[in-house]
Amino acid sequence: MKNIILIAFTAILMTACGPSKTVQESKKSLKGFWTLNDVSYDRAGNYNVTVFEDTSAECLEGSQWRFIPNNNFGNYEITNTSCPTGKRYFIWTIPDSGDNASNYDIILKPTDEKMNSTMNNNGFRLSLSYLSDDQLQIRQTVQLEGSPFTIKMNFSKNAE
Repeated sequence: MKNIILIAFTAILMTACGPSKTVQESKKSLKGFWTLNDVSYDRAGNYNVTVFEDTSAECLEGSQWRFIPNNNFGNYEITNTSCPTGKRYFIWTIPDSGDNASNYDIILKPTDEKMNSTMNNNGFRLSLSYLSDDQLQIRQTVQLEGSPFTIKMNFSKNAE
């Protein structure tokens, strides 16, 4: 009898402590190689935006991204020859907010190629506003002249 209770308790504990179904499915969908097709804003105008304290939004367009869910590592490579090219590395995670599939985030923490933090373990909280097996939209809301300003990054999947 004690063994049955112990097994049941262990099974419940493992299920309760694991990531939600939404997080598991999101990691599976994110796995692979993506192209950042375009960067847009929630209002009209020309803006000089630096994304991830790294480079301009224009330089990020066309960049190649990779998400590796089994170790939460990733990278993106800027290929625009008018910009500082090369790979940038990051650690990513999807904080568990239950099974609220309509509102969840991804956190990107920039690192060097050995996965050591380059920002004192700080990063960027972004909204995963759309994710399917072949399309992704990430939004970052920042402040512009005292008002929220949203940067939208639209990706398409290349391969797993």
